[in-house]
Amino acid sequence: MTDPGPGRGVDYQALDLAEGMSVEPLTQWKLFRSRFARHRLAIISVGVLTVIVGSAVLANLLPLADPTQGLNDSTGRLANLLSPRRGFWFGTDDLGRDLFSRVIYGGRTSLTVAGLTGLMVASFGTLVGSIAGYYGGWIDTALMRFTDLILSLPLLPVAIVAAASLREIFQGREALALAVLLGTLLWGSLARIVRAEFLSLREKEFVESARASGAKDRRIIFRHILPNALSPIIVSTTLVTGTAIILEAVLSFLGFGVRPPTPAWGQMAADGGRVAVTGSGAWWFVVFPSAALIITVLAVNFLGDGLRDALDPTQSIERK
Repeated sequence: MTDPGPGRGVDYQALDLAEGMSVEPLTQWKLFRSRFARHRLAIISVGVLTVIVGSAVLANLLPLADPTQGLNDSTGRLANLLSPRRGFWFGTDDLGRDLFSRVIYGGRTSLTVAGLTGLMVASFGTLVGSIAGYYGGWIDTALMRFTDLILSLPLLPVAIVAAASLREIFQGREALALAVLLGTLLWGSLARIVRAEFLSLREKEFVESARASGAKDRRIIFRHILPNALSPIIVSTTLVTGTAIILEAVLSFLGFGVRPPTPAWGQMAADGGRVAVTGSGAWWFVVFPSAALIITVLAVNFLGDGLRDALDPTQSIERK
């Protein structure tokens, strides 16, 4: 390129383009999108969860049968244990209720428990871990010993005993009771992760600079340190949500979850299993609720894996 002469500026962007040296700047959001897009199972999981969550949320607006009422067939008899067919896509259960409708509404119950549990775990685990990691000393010791106590509890036996008692207190609101119970039992691991992050970040230069400028502890915790610790919090909360779905299903399977006739995947799988062992051949009764549960848990876990890879600062990405 010729010299433009005195008094004339150089268009460096045009120069870069002409010489093939143009480099598009990569923001944090672009890095996240690029890394996440490389995890194909996570992308598929986003689509699957969108359909499942959307169906559960909008169930009242969909042309679905009442999940608590039995239906009649064309002859006027109770349509119990009908195999999958046109009009009954997932068949019917032993009481003549449309299984497709019950799977959709059962997803609402299971996802409500999982969502509330994840919210509780993220809130309480982050609060305890951040306070313990930032202040240290006797505060750290006291909070971590309490966390050790929670982590030492045998999860399933304690959950069964507590769920049996909470069902009587939260009659008609068993989903809320299960969310409170699981949130109380599952926050310990996240608190330890957040504590470890805060122990590392509180010694960084930007925190020292904030202290020197007179920032209060609350501002340093929530405005300076916590945003830099969000990656493990998001990933851990996602994985806990998958665990909560499984535990809700287990408790419902054992009869300590949501009361019938309100549908829940674990409860439906338990009912289907009891009917299947009688030799009725009603395979659909246990297969479809179990498949919905398995697909949802796998999608949540794959999404967590994708978020972990996308938010990991050690991951490299090629520039285009």
